[in-house]
Amino acid sequence: MYKIKEAIIVEGAYDKIKLSGFIDGLILTTHGFAVYSNTDFIKTFARLANETGIVILTDSDSAGLRIRNFIKQKAEGGRVLHAYVPDVAGKERRKRKSSAEGLIGVEGMTEEVIIKALRDAGCTIDNKTEKPLDSGISKADFYMLGLCGGRGSKELREKVAGELGVPAKLSSNMLLDVLNRLITYDELAELTKKLK
Repeated sequence: MYKIKEAIIVEGAYDKIKLSGFIDGLILTTHGFAVYSNTDFIKTFARLANETGIVILTDSDSAGLRIRNFIKQKAEGGRVLHAYVPDVAGKERRKRKSSAEGLIGVEGMTEEVIIKALRDAGCTIDNKTEKPLDSGISKADFYMLGLCGGRGSKELREKVAGELGVPAKLSSNMLLDVLNRLITYDELAELTKKLK
């Protein structure tokens, strides 16, 4: 069992069940879009962000990203970490058909993928905080590398995200934040050159 200091916020009960099999820590669910109308959830998430920190671990589909952004805004000022699972096509075993976007969610990911996502986010695991990289990649760097503001920039961002195992649907600001934690500027420059 991995002991996690931060409260982990996931979308649904099956995500919580999956994580409970190998994580010792507080795991809370949003119950999907119910988080939008439940002020008690919002207050709890904001309080935990200020006291122990929270890590948001949602699916990599559009719904998961909307829920993530909503919680991030409501917990502003607290310690909010973001753990991302990669875009993986398929469906969970318990489901008859795949999701609308055809992606496997948190419940379908392996223990190793989830723990890596939590480490990359900077969670405190077994009383050890994995200090995420802070590369200092800027918006100007993004522009110069062709990742924003130009023809084909969205497609290039999606390719970069795919290479690094993060959701392709991330906004340019969220991708910038993730890249600053995963790779250096030189590695990003080399990757974009290769992908062009």
